[in-house]
Amino acid sequence: MSPGHHMRAELAEAAGVFRATLEGAVSPEAAAEIARLSPRAIYTIARGSSDAAANILSYEFMRELGVPMTSLPPSVFSVGRGVAMDETLALVVSQSGASNDLVLSAEGARARGARVVGLINAASSPVSAHADLILPIGAGPELAVPATKSVVGAIAAGMALLGAMVPDYRARALEQDFLLTALPEAKAVLSALLRANHVYVIGRDTGYGAAQELALKLKETCAIHAEAYSSSEVLHGPLQLATNPLLVLILDTGAEDVQASLDTAEARFRAAGGTVHRLRTGIAGLTPAAAAACLLCLTYPLVLETALALGHDPDRPETLSKVTQTI
Repeated sequence: MSPGHHMRAELAEAAGVFRATLEGAVSPEAAAEIARLSPRAIYTIARGSSDAAANILSYEFMRELGVPMTSLPPSVFSVGRGVAMDETLALVVSQSGASNDLVLSAEGARARGARVVGLINAASSPVSAHADLILPIGAGPELAVPATKSVVGAIAAGMALLGAMVPDYRARALEQDFLLTALPEAKAVLSALLRANHVYVIGRDTGYGAAQELALKLKETCAIHAEAYSSSEVLHGPLQLATNPLLVLILDTGAEDVQASLDTAEARFRAAGGTVHRLRTGIAGLTPAAAAACLLCLTYPLVLETALALGHDPDRPETLSKVTQTI
């Protein structure tokens, strides 16, 4: 089987997974249970690509619910003694739901008072035994080591959860058009990636989570050094690296309230000599989380082609495995 075969096939399914999961992740029974939730805070528990998806969702949830939502390190429960979780929601995001630290986190969060909801792709998983509710990511089998369609599905499952908590949001989300067209800059970005030694991926709001995921994909499939930054944070010191050859990819979700920040970052990096590409979905009317998922669907193929051109098999990175067991 040719290198990248699985990743290419899974990328072709990603947009369909997003729509199907957004529509079907929450059953009528689950919707009734979710509607009763009123957490004072929400904590996400995840690693790797799932943590990037959780970051995307956190901005969307905070905007709609007005309650704090942030990432909680699994080591708080897998190594430490846990923290008080009364009146909170713990959102565990995982493709497999099998990593020991996530299982211990789900168990510990529930024991300390949280309602635990899992966004899980595997049909059955160890996390499920400690969750109050599981929403299926619905991506089906994912054979390439780097997660792609399951990341997009996790974003959709989280949006479905939010829609059950905020009915108006569900109506807006389901009205969205997720038909993809290729990035106009695709050839130029691919050419720049093949020359790059160092890449900054920049976003704001939900685009920051997408930037984290794209930077991770460049590292794990292409062995290219890539870092993700918020368009505001990157100006506080990391901008200095633009004085050396640096490729900058700006992920623009199109949200009106992030444009000024992205404009400033773009102008500063161009002035400092960086090679800058600003990538947009080309689709109007998306919620910021859906726009972030769309940007991933549009940029994942560039990662695949870069990896292949550099002689890597993105299906099977040398140092990685599908399920990473951490403590």
